[in-house]
Amino acid sequence: MIALTASARALRVFQVMWVIGFLVGTTTHTADLIIGGLDAYSAFPLGVRLFWVTLTILDPATAALIIFRRRSGIVLGSTVIIADIAVNWTVFATVGGLSSFGVICQSLFAVLIFVTARPLWIWFGQSSTRERGNVTREA
Repeated sequence: MIALTASARALRVFQVMWVIGFLVGTTTHTADLIIGGLDAYSAFPLGVRLFWVTLTILDPATAALIIFRRRSGIVLGSTVIIADIAVNWTVFATVGGLSSFGVICQSLFAVLIFVTARPLWIWFGQSSTRERGNVTREA
């Protein structure tokens, strides 16, 4: 087995944390829809309801892209978390119905995303450069 350097281990941990975070979101929204059906978010404005339902697709898509070390996953994940905390904090402050624990945890996850996005971007780019190099050498 190849020993990983400390920085490689840290990058793997960041990758796993992103995947877990987006899969938690996937699970939450999927469970809401299984339990409540399409009316799961009926107490909220239509745009918010549509956004939350859309997260059942965007969250696992982000997780998959991160698993496969695609930079598009970093872009999608960053975009999703910005939109999600903006929507959830707005709902929390104006409509209510969301727990402070949830919006705070989600905001902490957003901090993790923003702190680790650049190192992951660099790491993911290195893997795709290596893959392109291997294709070129084999051709």
